[in-house]
Amino acid sequence: MKIAIIAHDGKKADMVAFLLENKEYLTTAELVATGTTGSHVENAGLNVHRFLSGPLGGDAQIAALAAEKKLDLVVFFRDPMDKHPHEPDVQMLMRLCDVHNIPLATNKASAQLILKGLNH
Repeated sequence: MKIAIIAHDGKKADMVAFLLENKEYLTTAELVATGTTGSHVENAGLNVHRFLSGPLGGDAQIAALAAEKKLDLVVFFRDPMDKHPHEPDVQMLMRLCDVHNIPLATNKASAQLILKGLNH
C-alpha cells in the first residue's frame, strides 16, 4: 500500500502524532510525502520518500502519482484557517483523487477511519 502524506505548516505536528499513533497500521505501507512534511516524519523515526516541498512542486509530484493510479490513499491535513500560495496544486491533487477514486482524508477522523478500513 502506498500512502501520500501532506500537511500544511499548522498541521505538521498533528500529522506526525497521527502517524505515530497508527504505526502498527503503517508497518507494510510505503509512505511518500512533500518535502517539509517528510522531514518531520523522518525526524519522528518513520521511513518516507520525500518529494519537493509543496509550494515548490511537491503537491504536483504527488498529484502525478495519483494521475498514474500509483497511490492507495492520500492523507492531507489541511489548515483551513490560513491562505496557501500553492492552493491550485492542492485543488489539482484533490480533483485527481476524485477522478481516480483514491481515498482522501483531510483530517484525523477521516484518516483514522480510512486507514483502519484499508487494513481490515
